[in-house]
Amino acid sequence: MTVADGSDLWLRRFHPAPASPVRLVCFPHAGGSASFYFPVSAALASDSDVVALQYPGRQDRRTEPSVDDIGVLADRIAPVVAPLFDRPVVFFGHSMGAVVAFEVARRLASGGRTPAMLFASGRRAPSTRRVETVHQRDDDGLVAEMKALSGTDAQVLGDEELLRMVLPAIRSDYRAIETYGPVEATVDCPITALVGDDDPKATPAEADAWRAHTTAAFHIQVFRGGHFYLSPRAVEVIGVVREALRSAVAVR
Repeated sequence: MTVADGSDLWLRRFHPAPASPVRLVCFPHAGGSASFYFPVSAALASDSDVVALQYPGRQDRRTEPSVDDIGVLADRIAPVVAPLFDRPVVFFGHSMGAVVAFEVARRLASGGRTPAMLFASGRRAPSTRRVETVHQRDDDGLVAEMKALSGTDAQVLGDEELLRMVLPAIRSDYRAIETYGPVEATVDCPITALVGDDDPKATPAEADAWRAHTTAAFHIQVFRGGHFYLSPRAVEVIGVVREALRSAVAVR
């Protein structure tokens, strides 16, 4: 794999910890950006080197075209993430990010790089299928979806200029995730599925189906909440991730 884009374009370290014995790589949701994981980075800075992906088409990469295909996005991310495996690595992906993390892990396997754990948060398994067409809605319909999921900053939704800037990236992300799969593939790393008990995008049963996508251990944890359960349940979620990071170091 050849690095087509510099890692400085893709990777964000809000609280660098280069001496940490373990690394956490975070994959944002549809319409999300690296900054979504700033609180996670702050909370886990003493436990790991936290790295967040920044997809094209948003924030400081807003002038770049967005990628509307999960496979293409994973192809571009994999060679950027590969050099991070100089120590144990844990992947954490929320919603679309869970699928991107899974596909990146698949691509890295050929080079002998396997995450110590893959957290699949707020996303049904790749083998499940729903017909979803949010990306085909008009702008008002797209905004309504974001408000319903409560995943976009209220300040952005109330600022017409900001909203128009981010809508193309959001639509592209929705097209990518809604046209993905179903996929029956597996990875060799353990998978932990995290899901809200009232998530309209992934039921606990659909999240549990991730167990068919790993040849290693599987665990599922259900939290109270909706699609973005991890915001009000941040302390609990960070505790689960911290335990996985410590375990990754212990078995190194």
